[in-house]
Amino acid sequence: MVSRIKVVNDVGELVSIFHAADSDVKRRLLLDLSTSWVTMPMIESKFGVEGKKGLLYLDKIKLIESQWITGENGPEKAYHTYYTSVQINLLGSMSELADIIYATTLSEEKLLEYEEKIKNMIKEPDGVFLGDVVESLDISQALLRGIVKRSSILQIKGYKIATVGGI
Repeated sequence: MVSRIKVVNDVGELVSIFHAADSDVKRRLLLDLSTSWVTMPMIESKFGVEGKKGLLYLDKIKLIESQWITGENGPEKAYHTYYTSVQINLLGSMSELADIIYATTLSEEKLLEYEEKIKNMIKEPDGVFLGDVVESLDISQALLRGIVKRSSILQIKGYKIATVGGI
């Protein structure tokens, strides 16, 4: 087996890492994915809708890989963790750290509020500029990046925020 290390060197990425296993279902899913190749039907039967959402989040933050395997019903896509370990190497200001911790600990309701506000700002297919969202929501860029990293439906593309898969 190939050993791959995920190197985290941006404070905003901490939000993604912490939320990769922020519920019991996501934790158990991540453990399963780290030990074997798992198909979507297996995930849905074992973990339900929350497992499927967890898999989509892990895919968004690029912690998993996929390949086609031959299953009982023909070819099926299977998933597995891409990395075998994580190395965290960070340097950030106290204000960045405060914003990242806040983004990490936001309630689901508050996260949904931010997601909705940001989605409503996206008028162009390629997204909305980060600076425009920072100004409109009156939050720091670090907090905004943390919110987007935590979101299952938003992603940062260059200097813009867009929805994942046109959601």
